[in-house]
Amino acid sequence: MSEETKVIAEEPQVEVQAAEKETRKPVLNASVAPEDFDWDAFEGGDIYGADKAEVEAAYDKTLSKVGEGEVVEGVVTSLNKREVVVTIGGKSEGVISINEFRHNPDLKVGDKVEVFVENAEDKKGQLVLSHRKARAFKSWDRVNEAFNNDEIVKGYVKTRTKGGMIVDVFGIEAFLPGSQIDIKPIRDYDQFVGQNIDFKIVKINQEFRNVVVSHKALLEAEQEAKRADLIGKLEKGQVLEGVVKNITNHPEEVVSLDEKIKVVVLDFNEQQKRIALGLKQLTPHPWDNLDPDLKVGDKVKGKVILIADYGAFVEIEPGVEGLVHVSEMSWGQRLRSAQEFLKVGDEVEAVILSIDREARKISLGIKQLTENPWENIRAKYPVGSTHKATVRNITNFGVFAELEDGVEGLVHISDLSWNKIKHPSEVVATGDVIDVQILEFDETNHKLSLGHKQLTPNPWDEIEAKFPVGSTVEGTVASITDKGANITLEGDAEGFAFTRELVKEDGKQAVAGETLPFKVVELRRSTRRILVSHLRTYQEIKEKAVAAEAEGTKKAIKKVNTNIEKATLGDIDALAALKEKLEKGE
Repeated sequence: MSEETKVIAEEPQVEVQAAEKETRKPVLNASVAPEDFDWDAFEGGDIYGADKAEVEAAYDKTLSKVGEGEVVEGVVTSLNKREVVVTIGGKSEGVISINEFRHNPDLKVGDKVEVFVENAEDKKGQLVLSHRKARAFKSWDRVNEAFNNDEIVKGYVKTRTKGGMIVDVFGIEAFLPGSQIDIKPIRDYDQFVGQNIDFKIVKINQEFRNVVVSHKALLEAEQEAKRADLIGKLEKGQVLEGVVKNITNHPEEVVSLDEKIKVVVLDFNEQQKRIALGLKQLTPHPWDNLDPDLKVGDKVKGKVILIADYGAFVEIEPGVEGLVHVSEMSWGQRLRSAQEFLKVGDEVEAVILSIDREARKISLGIKQLTENPWENIRAKYPVGSTHKATVRNITNFGVFAELEDGVEGLVHISDLSWNKIKHPSEVVATGDVIDVQILEFDETNHKLSLGHKQLTPNPWDEIEAKFPVGSTVEGTVASITDKGANITLEGDAEGFAFTRELVKEDGKQAVAGETLPFKVVELRRSTRRILVSHLRTYQEIKEKAVAAEAEGTKKAIKKVNTNIEKATLGDIDALAALKEKLEKGE
């Protein structure tokens, strides 16, 4: 067959084959009979033919479009104690650790959750998802939104830290201060770790992205709402039941913690949210049961329940107390405190001084149970009599000495000692028992003047006899002062010499330690002072000598004058010359 003939013979076959291809459709179903399967299309890779785009579009609809690094919404298809399976469309599923959902303990199949696509396909061909990262991705906006809207958020308490707790809120670690955990103080923080608790976001630092939450704020808001609701329903005089939650002072004598008691509403303040309650108002007032026949002057017995400086409160009946003022505890006038007479718990007897049933006040007295010693004071302590007294108080101006309970007098500093003293403590001390003499009375004001020095001889009587003015005694210069010197005399008596009186005969000044003769110049009884002088011991002798010499000269002149009268004229010149010499001291 020629070449040309061969071509012509083959052309009809090509046309037939082409026609068959045009009428034959791709076969994708494995159940198609072998004779109907398009093996040429299969071998050529074109099994879809003109319907390829339509088939691919239908296939794409069965797959989810997964974009790595995106946050998408998924659905929980299954979960157990360790894992949660989430599908994000079609057959795209990922496995997430259950720990990432600890903020949501109520998670269940069918719940929609946000997930972050970390990897569309890992080495095992699995989709890698993260719920924690999805929360963190949108958490800051969510936190700010909750803060601005004053929302209540749920957080997971992760761990304890210094001063509080770390809480997971929307995937962000927030700080829960210890003071914001509860209304009451919390000591054991560990009891909250691992719990999901409602919180309120109270503070956000945008710069450092710090978040502070509070559980206490929710409790306070709830408590405030309850309090407001309660106060809105309150009425004065209303009786309610409550539980004792705190005790101050000493009410444990009446109630105990956690005890249920009935109280009456006394008052309430809606603005300050404060309620005043009373317990005693539910029982009759003790004054209503007080003996109606009690009157002023009656004696009563009771127990000291409270002590103050100004007095003591004595309970004479349950709930009925009387005040014993400190001035009614003793007849004495010196200021004292009630603690010196009584103490809490003492059983005492007292006299009713006043009673006011409307004001519910009683004044009591204890000193009235004994005789007032000032009523017969002069008979018992006459002026000039001597007694023993106890020093109770020392002041700058004297000491108060007690003769008996309720009777004391003042020993002035000038009546303590015959010697000059600067302070009474130089002579006596508190608690000393001393001899005193009654000097003067003031019955109206219950004042008594006492003397102590009067019971001993006045040493100045002896001094005046031993060192009379004008006498010369031996003394030693003890010490030098600015104005003179102290001189020790016989018998340890002390004198004083001014500086000008210490000049010795040789013109020098006497010094400490020298023993010299001194002349007693003056005795000052009021100031207990002996003034002496060394100068006068020799100065007066010189003065006497000069005076004697002057007297002799005077007598000689008188004699000359007499002789002149008797002398002759010739003797006059001689006598005149002699007279002139005598007058000049020659």
